[in-house]
Amino acid sequence: METHPLTAREQRAWEGYRRMQGLLASQLNRHLLRETGLSEADFVILDALLAAPDHRLRSLALRCEVQWEKSRLSHHLARMQQRGLVAREECPEDSRGAVFRLTDAGRAAVTAAAGHRVAAIRSYLLDLLTPEQMDTLGDVSEAVLTRLAREDPHRHAIAELARPDPGARSNPGA
Repeated sequence: METHPLTAREQRAWEGYRRMQGLLASQLNRHLLRETGLSEADFVILDALLAAPDHRLRSLALRCEVQWEKSRLSHHLARMQQRGLVAREECPEDSRGAVFRLTDAGRAAVTAAAGHRVAAIRSYLLDLLTPEQMDTLGDVSEAVLTRLAREDPHRHAIAELARPDPGARSNPGA
C-alpha cells in the first residue's frame, strides 16, 4: 500500500482530535469521580445495565455493549461487585455463562450521576460548539463508526452506535 505523509492540515486535524479525545475523556472521568464517586467506566457499565431488559445482561452482551476486552471487563465487574453496584448471577441458558444485574445501589448511583455527567459533557464540549459544529461532529462520528463496523463485522454494535436514537433511553446520561 502506497502512503503519503499527512499534509499540515491533516496533521493539525489528527493531532487536535487525538489530544482532545484523551484530555476530554480524562477530564470527564475526573469530574464524575469528584462529583459522584463513580468513574466513567463505572458509569458506562451501569448505564448499559440500566438500559437492558430487567437491568440484566450476559457478560458477552455487556462486553459487546461497552466495547471492552474480556479481561478488562471481568476485572472491573469484580471491583463493582465488591462495591455492591452489580451482582453476578448464573446464566439459566448456559451454565458456563454469567449474567450481571444492576443492584439497587447501582441504580441509585447511576441515576444520581447522570445529571453530573450531562453537565460535564455540556460544559467541556457541547456548549463550546455552534449548532453547525455539533452537526459536523455527529456526521464525522457516524462516518468513522460506519467504516469501523465495515472493517470488523463482528463488532456490529459499532454501527448501531453510529446512529443513536435520542429517545431510545430514558436515562439522561446515556
